[in-house]
Amino acid sequence: MTFSRSRALLMLAAITCVAATFEAVPARAAQPPFSIADVLHAPYPTSLAAAPTGQAVAWVFDDAGVRNVWMASSAAGESARKITTYTADDGFDLGELAWSPDTRLIAFTRGQTLEDDRPANVASAPVGPMPREIWVVPTAGGAPRHIGAGHSPSFSPDGSRLIFLDGHRIMSVAPGGHAAPEPLLIDQGIVRSTSWSPDGRGLAFVSSRGSHSLIGIYDVAAKTITWMAPSFDLDSSPAFSPDGSKVAFVRVPTEKRSPFLSRRAGLPWSIWVADTATGQGHEIWTADPGDGSVFQPSLSERDLFWAAGDRLVFPWEKTGWLLPYSVSVDGGSARALAPGDFEIAYMTLSADSRRLIFASNQNDIDRLHIWTVDPAGGAPTPVVAPGTGIEAFPEAGADGAIYALRSTATSQLTPVVASGDRWRPLAPDATPSSFPSSKLVTPESVTFKAQDGQPTHGQIFLPPGRSTGRHAAILFFHGGPPRQMLLGFHYMSAYSWMYALNEYFAAEGYVVLSVNYRGGIGYGLDYREADRFGMGGGSEVNDILGAISYLKGRGDVDGTRIGAWGGSYGGLMTALALARASDSVAVGVDYAGVYDWASMFAADGRPIADPAAWQLAVASSPVATIDQWRSPVLVVQADDDRNVPPQQSTELIQDLRAHHIPFEQILLPNEVHDLTRYTSWLALFQATDAYLDEHLHPDKH
Repeated sequence: MTFSRSRALLMLAAITCVAATFEAVPARAAQPPFSIADVLHAPYPTSLAAAPTGQAVAWVFDDAGVRNVWMASSAAGESARKITTYTADDGFDLGELAWSPDTRLIAFTRGQTLEDDRPANVASAPVGPMPREIWVVPTAGGAPRHIGAGHSPSFSPDGSRLIFLDGHRIMSVAPGGHAAPEPLLIDQGIVRSTSWSPDGRGLAFVSSRGSHSLIGIYDVAAKTITWMAPSFDLDSSPAFSPDGSKVAFVRVPTEKRSPFLSRRAGLPWSIWVADTATGQGHEIWTADPGDGSVFQPSLSERDLFWAAGDRLVFPWEKTGWLLPYSVSVDGGSARALAPGDFEIAYMTLSADSRRLIFASNQNDIDRLHIWTVDPAGGAPTPVVAPGTGIEAFPEAGADGAIYALRSTATSQLTPVVASGDRWRPLAPDATPSSFPSSKLVTPESVTFKAQDGQPTHGQIFLPPGRSTGRHAAILFFHGGPPRQMLLGFHYMSAYSWMYALNEYFAAEGYVVLSVNYRGGIGYGLDYREADRFGMGGGSEVNDILGAISYLKGRGDVDGTRIGAWGGSYGGLMTALALARASDSVAVGVDYAGVYDWASMFAADGRPIADPAAWQLAVASSPVATIDQWRSPVLVVQADDDRNVPPQQSTELIQDLRAHHIPFEQILLPNEVHDLTRYTSWLALFQATDAYLDEHLHPDKH
C-alpha cells in the first residue's frame, strides 16, 4: 500500500484548534486547543559554549528548522542576540561552536547532516550532496565567512590558528586572513577528538584505525608526531597536564564482541599517563574486575579531566551506577566523588579546574540537575536547589558562572545561568506566544512489572480535564537504547520533538505511556545490561508485555484500543509489540526500526558467523513471528539513514505484503536518521497522528 487518501493532506495541513472536551465511556479523541506545529514551535538550543574570557555564552537555536548562532552575557539585563541570519528550513544543521581566545569570532560547523563524514543532500538540491563545512562569524555582527570542508573547529590558545578535522586530516588556517586552509597533518587513521595543550605547543588527537586507536601529540614548532604508548587497544579522551608535559588517556582493551548484547563485565579498562615529548607511558589505574570493568562513557564529549591538585576525574560503574571518581596522577585508589544510586549524564570542570560540575539524576530519577564537587573529595552540592525542571549540558564560564540548558514538563529547553537560588533564562523572549505551555500536562513517573517480574520504568501522560471514561492509549518507545525519557522536554532534539508529540496525544484524549524499557540509561548497570537483551534473546519484549498489562489494568484505559509508536530502537520495539502481541496492540507506527538483526548486520558487512548466534538474533527479531502479526502498521523511514539501513523497512514491507498484513508507508527521500528538516518532523508526526486516530477511533472515519 501507499500513504494516500485524505491522510496525505493531513500530513501537511494544520489542525483546527478548538477547546478539548471529553465524553463518557468510551472516550473519543478530542480536538486539542493547539496544533502539532504549535507544540513543536519553540526554539530548541544546542551547542552551549561559554566564552574563554568575560561573561558571554553562545548556543545554536533551532527554530522550526532554521538554525542560527545566538549569544548572551550572564550580566543581568542584557538581551540575547542572534549573530547569524539564516532564514530557511533548508536541511542545514549547525553546531560545534568554538570561541576565539579574544571572543571576537565564533567558528561553527554547518552541513546537511552533522552525523558523519559522508556528504548529504537532505534538501534534494540538484547540485547533489554537500559536505560538512567550517564557517566563522564575528561576535559583533557581520556575514559568516566560509573556511572549508570539515568539522570540529577549535582555535589555538594564542588565537593564531583555527584548526578543524576532515577525515584523515587536521586542517589549519589563520582565522583572520583569506588564505586557504592547509593540512597540519595527514594521518593513516580517521582523526577524532583534538585538544590543545594549555601553552598551545602541542595538539593531542585520537587516530581511529578500525580495530584500534592511538593518541598522538603534534608538536607545533617541530612539526612532528609522537605516539603515546601505542598499543592494539582503543585509546581515547586525551587530557593534558597544566604544563603540557604529560597527557592522560583512557585505554579500553580490544575484545571480540557484538553490539546490542548485554555485557556486564569484560577485560578491565585503565587510565594511562604518558610523557608528551617521548611518548613513554604507564598505567596509573585499572578498573576492578566485574561490575565497572567495561568502560561506560557519559554523554559528554570528554570523559577524562585533569583537575587541580593533579587528580584525574572520570566516570565509573564500580557500584553498578555511573558516578564520578577521581584518582591521583601518581596512581592509587579511585575516590568516589558523588556516591549513591543515581547516574551522571554530563560533566565538565570549572575554569580554574577546582570544581567538577556535573548533571545527574540524584534524588530525582526521571530528571537531571546540576551539581558541583571538589575533585579531591567532599560532598557534592546542587548549583541551584533541585526543583521540577531538567538541567543538562553544564558549562563553566571564565568568570565562574555556571550555564546549562533547562526545560520543564511544559516548556522547551532554553539556555540559563545560575543566579543565586534560581536558574535565570538568557533568552526569555525567544519562545513564541503561540507555544501552548499552559495547555500541556505534567507526566507522572510510573514503575510497573514486566512479564518476567522485573521492574520497568516510564512516564504516563494523562488527558487534561479527563472524565471517568475509558480512553484509547498509546505506547511510546524511545530509541537508542541507551536513552532515558524524562518528566519534561528532553535534552536531545529528537526526543524533545517526540515528547512534544506525546503531549499533543494527551491533549487529544489519549493516555500515553512512555516506556523506559531495559537497555536504557538512568537506572543503573543491571537495567542497562539486562540479561538476554537485544539480539541475544529479546528480553525487552517482557517490558512491552508488562506495559500492555499495566495499561489494561487501568480504569481509564480502553484495553481494546492500544496503539504503539517509536523510532529507531523504538521502531524495533513497536514492531516487536505488533509481532508478539497483535491481540493487544491494535495499530503501530514504526519509524526506522530494525526488523531482522541478522540481515541488518549482513547488509552492513558484519555477518553473524556463529550459527547459534545467528539463529538467536533472528529469534529475537520481529521477523521471527511475522505470522502472528495482524495489526495494521505505518512504516516510515528516511532513505539516507546511516543508523538503520532502509533495507530493514524494505524487508518488513515485503513480509507484510506476503502475509497480507495491512500497512501504509512513507519514504522521506534524502533525509537522514535524525531528520534534519522541520518539515520532515511535521510530516512524520501528522501522519503518525492521523494513522493512529484512524485505527483507534474508527467511529470517526
